[in-house]
Formats: sequence, structure tokens, C-alpha cells
Amino acid sequence: MIQIARALLMRWHLKRLRSLFHISPLFALIAFVVSLAATDFDRMLSLAQQQYGAGAAQTVIAWRKLIDESASLSESEKLNKVNAFFNRRILYKTDWEVYNQEDYWATPLEFMGHGAGDCEDFVIAKYMTLLILAVPNERLRLIYVRYKTGNTAPIAHMVLGYYAQPNDEPLILDSLVSSIRPASMRTDLSPVYSFNDTGLWVGGATTSSADPTTRLSRWRDVLDRMHKDGL
Repeated sequence: MIQIARALLMRWHLKRLRSLFHISPLFALIAFVVSLAATDFDRMLSLAQQQYGAGAAQTVIAWRKLIDESASLSESEKLNKVNAFFNRRILYKTDWEVYNQEDYWATPLEFMGHGAGDCEDFVIAKYMTLLILAVPNERLRLIYVRYKTGNTAPIAHMVLGYYAQPNDEPLILDSLVSSIRPASMRTDLSPVYSFNDTGLWVGGATTSSADPTTRLSRWRDVLDRMHKDGL
């Protein structure tokens, strides 16, 4: 947890710098370098090879290449690149199929290692990758929703939301839909709550109501396991 705390502290300092200096291109470069330095790619590659085999190692290599090639892109381009990478490369499978459990939140390494996962796994991998690419944490939220299509009963689902400004309509990155769309175009989704590594929002609230690591045990657990993986 120490590495996670240090990473959060670095993000707080970068947020303060950004509020003081209106030099977004330079800030983006600094933030990317800081995020990249906090990620132990060599450890992740070694673990992928040891625990999952050559196919998983190739996925981690491709992921690192995506990060390197996307560093200088706009935030909009980063969203599209990251969304497409995981949606095209990783299979959607339930936790029962992959982990023989009802509900398991995988780390990005586990997700890429198995080459499959469910909605939470897609969202966590996209969220962490965008943080590495210096997309500000306050613009990203993991959103727990009810997904309903046709006459079927709504089911639990998770998507990633990108908020250009805190009160803006979010863009939705979804493992079930290839394109990124504004929330108003996703009438099949009903938000229940959203969170990131610093806040928890219930329904359509604009202010955080709790510490997510205190309220969400699975989130706290996956953060700890990501630290062990090298994130």
C-alpha cells in the first residue's frame, strides 16, 4: 500500500501544479513521466511470462507499446486507443468461467494474463492505463450501472466514465460497445454509483460521499494486488 500512497501523493502534487500553471502540454509530459516511473513494466512482463505464458507476455508487450505510442496524443485520442485495445484484444468471459468465483475483480496483469474477463476487469484495466497516460484521476470514474435492453430484466454492469469537467456529461467506455458515446446516448444504462481512487459518488451526486477504499472492499483488495503486480 506504500507504493499506492506515494502514487496518490504524486498525483496530488501534480494537481496543485496544474492549478498554478496553465501549461497543459508541459504538465501532461511531466505527469506521464511520473506515472510511467511508478509502473514496474519489467516486473509485470516477468510475472506474465512466469504465471501465464508467452501469449500473456506478448499482450503485456503490446500494452507497453500502446502506452509509449499514446503518450503524446490528446486525451480524446488516448480514450479511443485504450478502449479499442482492450475491447479488441481481450475476450469477455464471466468470473465463473475465468476464476470459478461469482464476483472477482482482476488486476490488469491478471486480466491480460488470462486474456479474458468481465466488465469490472475491462474497466479497471482501462482506468489504470489512462492514469499511466496522465489522464487526470478526477476526470475518470468507474461507474456501476444497471444495464437493460429490450424486455429483459436489468443486470449489474460496470463502465468507465470520462468527465472533461466535473459536472459535464461523461463519455462512456464500455466492454459491450465498441464506440465511446456520451451518457445521454446510453439510455440502456442507469447509474447506481461511481468511484475512483479518491472518491465515491452515489447516483447523480456531484460531490463525493465517502472514501472508496473504506466502503468498497473489492476495490481496496484489487488496489493492493495491483501494487504487488508492479502498478
